[in-house]
Amino acid sequence: MDEARLAVASNLIRLRTDAGMTQAELGEKLNYSDKTISKWERAEAIPDAFVLKQIGELFHVSVDFLLRTHDQWEMPEGELQTGGYKYSSAAITMVSITSIWTLAVLAFAVFWILGSIYWHIFAYAVPVSLITLLVLNSVFNEGKHNYYIVSALVLSVVAITYISLIKFQPWQLFLVVIPAELLVFLCFKIRKRKKEP
Repeated sequence: MDEARLAVASNLIRLRTDAGMTQAELGEKLNYSDKTISKWERAEAIPDAFVLKQIGELFHVSVDFLLRTHDQWEMPEGELQTGGYKYSSAAITMVSITSIWTLAVLAFAVFWILGSIYWHIFAYAVPVSLITLLVLNSVFNEGKHNYYIVSALVLSVVAITYISLIKFQPWQLFLVVIPAELLVFLCFKIRKRKKEP
């Protein structure tokens, strides 16, 4: 059993650090505290079979891989499909948002050429950009700072609605901002409690 604990500890440290995760981040994904992750990595304890399966799924390796020692660290063929490439999440995010604004400028230019000026196009690009940022931030950064993005999205939707109805002077729409922002704040306060071993 000591061999299995040492193998899991070694493999867990390597998989976690290669993924650029802290013990707290891994604990959050598995719904355990960072203290528990630390115990596993010091080989003081070993995760149960269900958690080993979760870890395997998270890092795209088999439970058997986690339980074996590896003289030279090499991921088994077909177990982790990275293709040997690393992509910059910041660059992907910037390319996506720049594409949205490029399309907005293109649409504005086309309408201008046709004799109409629709400056509202740029206002509509704001919530589209924020939704894109929210999705990419959730994928690449595990949702860190999503609260601020969602708050900005709520404000932008209210502003877009106001701009769309500006001839009616609908100032009352801004009364929605306070309860909407409070709702966003409360939603982000909902959290699961971490399990202790």
